[in-house]
Amino acid sequence: MTDTGLIALACGLIIGLGAIGACLGIGTMGGRFIDGAVRQPEMMEPLQVKMFLLAGLIDANFLIGVGVAMMFVFANPFAH
Repeated sequence: MTDTGLIALACGLIIGLGAIGACLGIGTMGGRFIDGAVRQPEMMEPLQVKMFLLAGLIDANFLIGVGVAMMFVFANPFAH
């Protein structure tokens, strides 16, 4: 396999695994938010603020991975 093929494979893994991790994290967090809101309705607003903050951080982590993968694809630092 050539270097280009390995880089394409690595970029696919970065994006794919990052997407799976972000989806699982946001899904788990959303489920826990619903559980907490049902148990203590008076805490719904503070929990919602924290949930959206964490959702943004999880998405930012995934998008940083996409940016790194795009750097490897378009501006390959490993090419000679």
